[in-house]
Amino acid sequence: MSKEGEKEFELKQPPTDGISAVKFSPVGRFLLASSWDSAVRLYDVDANTLRAQYQHPMAVLDCCFSDNVHCYSGGLDATLRGYDFNTNTELTLGQHENAIKCVEYSQDMGVVLTGSWDKSVQLWDPRQQRCVNRAVQPDRVYTMGLSGERLVVGTANRKVLIWDLRNLSYVQQRRESNLKYQTRCIRCFPNKQGFAMSSIEGRVAVDFFDPSPEAQKRRYAFKCHRIKDPANNVDDIYPVHSIAFHHEHNTFATGGGDGYVNIWDGFNKKRLCQFHRYPTSISSLSFSMDGALLAVAASYMKEDGDKEAPSDSIIIREVSPAEVMPNFKKQ
Repeated sequence: MSKEGEKEFELKQPPTDGISAVKFSPVGRFLLASSWDSAVRLYDVDANTLRAQYQHPMAVLDCCFSDNVHCYSGGLDATLRGYDFNTNTELTLGQHENAIKCVEYSQDMGVVLTGSWDKSVQLWDPRQQRCVNRAVQPDRVYTMGLSGERLVVGTANRKVLIWDLRNLSYVQQRRESNLKYQTRCIRCFPNKQGFAMSSIEGRVAVDFFDPSPEAQKRRYAFKCHRIKDPANNVDDIYPVHSIAFHHEHNTFATGGGDGYVNIWDGFNKKRLCQFHRYPTSISSLSFSMDGALLAVAASYMKEDGDKEAPSDSIIIREVSPAEVMPNFKKQ
């Protein structure tokens, strides 16, 4: 088996301040990265080169591709921006009343989705370059997960809302997180059966869209990203900042403030593997569409306050089938 170092490499010219998101392109191996240094960067992963970069006036909190040459981003300036990498042109689609925390693109609907601290989700039509719908949320939006025509929104105060993008006049389902602390990340299973949700208190929950009592009995949560202190035999508990699903196998990776990445089989309730410890917090994760690579953003998330921390880095790791396939498929 390859040594860890042979399976990984760092991208050159990484962001210079906290990395808020990394996202692989829908085709091929291009990677988008947004950062607190106010920039959005496009990397050619195979060539390990920075292909393009554009700026916001303030920190960028999220980004996404719509196709391989168009992306969208938002952040503290509350403005949704688009960028065409072929022509190196930028456009402004519009604004929220407060910071944009989440940006996603729905391939099914052909719209950009933004979630904001202004307690709303907005849908934007890239062709018309304007907002075409808006859904009021009960609190500040912290995270969003997309599953076909469903959107799962996690807000402050542990609220979870499931919306049908075809009809935002009412919310399909209202739930409360079965995690006791603030929601950090929500991502949906590629098979569209449910979603995984993480919190700031070292736990992940697996939930299902089907509201029937039988399906809801299958909900569960588990502890992770905790390190036992040998001095007092007490766990140091870290936030689980990021979740990323493998597009083929429905397994998922989690990244925590402890600097570890774990791979989980959510349906069989198994941890498949744990990678070596990275230099600092894992702020974001993304699998390539072919499932062969995992982008790992190692970026200090200030869990221990202001202190000296390693430089921000984006590590590209080759993943083997044994690391990401559910146990039943290995037999």
